[in-house]
Order: sequence, then C-alpha cells, then structure tokens
Amino acid sequence: MTGVLKRAGLVVALPAVLLAVWWFSSAGSTSFYAPPLSKILGTFAETWTVERLRADVLPSLLRLAAGYAVAVLAGVALGVLVGSIRTVRATLEPVLEFFRAIPPPVLVPIIMLFAGIENTMKIVVIAAGCVWPILLNTVEGVRATDEVLTDTARSYGLTGPARLRHLVLPSASPQIAAGMRQALSIGIILMVISEMFAASNGLGFTIVQFQRTFAIPQMWTGILLLGLLGFALSVLFRFVEMRALAWYHGLRQAQRSS
Repeated sequence: MTGVLKRAGLVVALPAVLLAVWWFSSAGSTSFYAPPLSKILGTFAETWTVERLRADVLPSLLRLAAGYAVAVLAGVALGVLVGSIRTVRATLEPVLEFFRAIPPPVLVPIIMLFAGIENTMKIVVIAAGCVWPILLNTVEGVRATDEVLTDTARSYGLTGPARLRHLVLPSASPQIAAGMRQALSIGIILMVISEMFAASNGLGFTIVQFQRTFAIPQMWTGILLLGLLGFALSVLFRFVEMRALAWYHGLRQAQRSS
C-alpha cells in the first residue's frame, strides 16, 4: 500500500508543481492572449458542458479509437509477416522506410482527395500515423523470438496458427505493446490535426474555432482538456498493458529481485 501511494505521489507531484508555477506566474497577467490560470480554470466548467462534450469530444474519441484499432490490426498483421519471412522483409523494408519517413499531416490533403472530408478521412489519417511504431516494433519483436524456443516448438511440431499464437505473439507482445503506447500519443496528435481540416465538430475543430473567434480563455481550456484526455488514455493503456502482460512484468520483477 505504501508503494502504491508513493508511486501515486510521484505521478501527481510534477503536474502539481507545474500548475502552481503557472498559477502564480500568471496571476497578475493582463495579456489578452495569456490570461491568468485562475480565469482559464473558471471558464473550464462553463465551456465544457455535457452537451459540448457529447458534441465535440465524443466524436474525437470515436475517430481516435477507430483509427487506432485499424493501425493495431494492420501493424501487427504486417509486422508478423515481415518479421517472420526473410524474403518479405528484404523486399518490403525499403518501401516501408520510404513511407515511414513521410509525415502523416502532409498526407492529409491527398487523403482528402480520395476519402473526402468526412470521418473516413480522419480515421485514415490517424491510422496512417499510428501504424508505423506498431509495425516496426512488431517486426523487431518477431525477429527477437528466442531461437531455443523456436527450435523447441519445431521439435514438438508446433507450426502455423498454433506457433503464432503460443510462441511468436507472446514473445513479441512486450515490443508490440511498446509500439502501441507510442502510437497512442501519435494518434492523439493526428486526431487534432485531422479535425482542423474541413471539420464541423471535434476537439481540434473546437479549439481552432475558439482561436479564430478570439475566445482565448476557452481556447486554453480546450488545450487543457486535450492534455487531460491524453493523460487519462495513457493511464488506461498502462492499466490494460499491466493486466495483459502480467506474466512479463512478473518475470522482470523476479529477475530484478534475484
């Protein structure tokens, strides 16, 4: 219990210090573009009502979930294929490196030409950016499968889907999870960027609208809300990861204790 409280204190400590510094440093601010934190927080509840959360934040989260899910499925499937077959890896790696080097926001106008300006475009943009860390980490995780375990599985006749389920995916799952964690932060960024192009709702759209109408305190509340959502999603991901990879974290803990 003491360890949990200590970790929780460490997590809360730095944000609390930063908020305190922001509060006192901006207390006497008369700048129109940098209002005091007290004014921003006072505007928060008035701005983000239940109706606005339902109209703007919920669609953003649904787009993020859809794009992220597509990226996970595509990244893991292609990563397993590329990591398992040397010929496929040698053939696809130059092409994958080429597309990985292209920033996803640059592709937004092109994706709009083919997918339109509706939700499909935003989901494709999110998926196009999230897929790379998942794909590359999956490839490296599959390639790092223990050779002794591979030989043992072969000697027991473990092949095909059974080998994939019981050997390859469990072995690569820690690195796949690391790629998914990186992809989540990228997905949040792309969610906002995609909603700045020809959108009629969403968190990114709302923040831009506040900026364009000079509703500066409201704009800052949107930025704070975006940060809170990112933090909440990170905590949720960490919780799911700890449950799904309990065997891995338990093994690491045992190795550190020995």
